[in-house]
Amino acid sequence: KIFKKYNIEIISTGGTYKKIINLGFKAKKVSEITNFNEILDGKVKTLHPKIHGGILFDRNKTNHKKIISKNNIPIINFVIINLYPFKETVRAKKSYGKCIDNIDIGGHSLIRASAKNYKYVTTISDPKDYTNLRKELIKNKGKTSLEFRKKRAAKAFELIQDYDLEISNWISKKS
Repeated sequence: KIFKKYNIEIISTGGTYKKIINLGFKAKKVSEITNFNEILDGKVKTLHPKIHGGILFDRNKTNHKKIISKNNIPIINFVIINLYPFKETVRAKKSYGKCIDNIDIGGHSLIRASAKNYKYVTTISDPKDYTNLRKELIKNKGKTSLEFRKKRAAKAFELIQDYDLEISNWISKKS
């Protein structure tokens, strides 16, 4: 609702896209932006220059602006990701294949890209921060402060580090 209030467009993948639409909100599928369908049973969907370019470009560089415009790349100012539940899958003693399938690659990449470019992009990697994001958007009339983005970027990198450590430990035990 807060995104609708501030005319923030949503780009989403698969199940999340369907949920957003079913709730009565508008969204675009990633494939509408990339002109490339998800492949390999959904393993590859967001790893594309039109997505990462929209996140990583420097909004103050003229040559970046030209490339974004020339290639019809959307400007992405918010990245909100819930990583695949790898830790929970392992704890539930799911099969090796199910555990491997729950190692997030695209979400990881989106979080890293957006957190790297925190000067311009807000990264939300923890559902507990949805309320904080909402308050920040209201406070700043649809935008976020640099301080807010920095805090969320740091938190995102910590999440990625913890996630990678879980995977590393699991793989070590499987050898």
